[in-house]
Amino acid sequence: MNTYARQPVAFARGEGVWLWDTDGKRYLDAVAGVAVNTLGHAHPRLAQALCEQARQVIHTSNLYVIPLQEALAERLCGLAGMDRAFFCNSGAEANEAAIKLARLYGHRKGIDLPTILVTEKSFHGRTLATLTATGSRKVQAGFEPLVSGFARVPFNDLEAARQAVEHNANIVAILVEPIQGEGGINLPAPDYLPGLRRLCDERGLLLMLDEVQTGIGRTGAWFAYQHTSVLPDVVTLAKGLGGGVPIGACLARGSAAEVFKPGNHGSTFGGNPLACAAALAVLSTIEEEGLLQNVQQVGTYLRQALAAALDGVAGVVAVRGLGLMMGIELDRPAAEIVDRAREAGLLVNVTSERVIRLVPPLILREAEAQQLIEGLVPVIRSFLGAP
Repeated sequence: MNTYARQPVAFARGEGVWLWDTDGKRYLDAVAGVAVNTLGHAHPRLAQALCEQARQVIHTSNLYVIPLQEALAERLCGLAGMDRAFFCNSGAEANEAAIKLARLYGHRKGIDLPTILVTEKSFHGRTLATLTATGSRKVQAGFEPLVSGFARVPFNDLEAARQAVEHNANIVAILVEPIQGEGGINLPAPDYLPGLRRLCDERGLLLMLDEVQTGIGRTGAWFAYQHTSVLPDVVTLAKGLGGGVPIGACLARGSAAEVFKPGNHGSTFGGNPLACAAALAVLSTIEEEGLLQNVQQVGTYLRQALAAALDGVAGVVAVRGLGLMMGIELDRPAAEIVDRAREAGLLVNVTSERVIRLVPPLILREAEAQQLIEGLVPVIRSFLGAP
């Protein structure tokens, strides 16, 4: 169907942070399948894990015990500080699970119309429930009637969240991205997540963090909330977890982990042996190759070098981000940058109309980051008409 505005390029192969198109031209991939290709392209450990698992069993469904799924659940819960995991195929499905979990949690507290507090400029997916939770009219337009049961406040506004909770007794949970991705790489103030945690504790609400884009090392920690003292009740993830193999997860702890009973939720493909083998290979590789530290170091280098190179350039509003999740905000719509960068051998993405988003593979090294800077800065300066 006509659902994508595709760019005029097709890729034949990849290696590390590089992709080659069908004509043999090489590109530095700073999109990584929209923060999916954690280990870059054709990583030997991921390829080997997939080949070995495909030779044994690809899929058995959740009618049966899946040892690799149990191993992945234990690994993820250990990394995240959670108790239980539900596996699905995408970030939208992970957020759907969280939304259903919050509603059941509310009903069991005697609340007939449970409501989830969400934020402006957020993105949680494109299913009917998750696009309703999403804070973008562009995503929602034309799909009315939307799903009821959501209230919305500005992102990074603790007082607005507190006011909403005090005036709406039906609110049972707060769903928020620790860093907004699609909304323009927006980082909250340091006290935002701790403030939401305190609010949830005071009111008996669930704090649910959408780590679909920020999770699995993207910011230099396994999860973005681990840069703070906050421990959420529910965490959703997907994108980077399978390194390109579709898999999502909804993790929960404490009373939130006890909400679902058999029959409340499910997935035919979710957490099958092939997807779990991929995810386990991704987690092991991140750990054994020291990629969290690499993300911190290279991310800091890239952000500081870009900020220095673009300092004083008229039209550049800000360079911001954490780890290898970075945004360069311009003062005008910047979709054309994507084409100009591609012609220069760079793959980048523009979100929120005027924010150039960089989410390269976590294996990006400093020399490659320097190549990205040397290629991208002239493109931006040319686009802005800067000397």
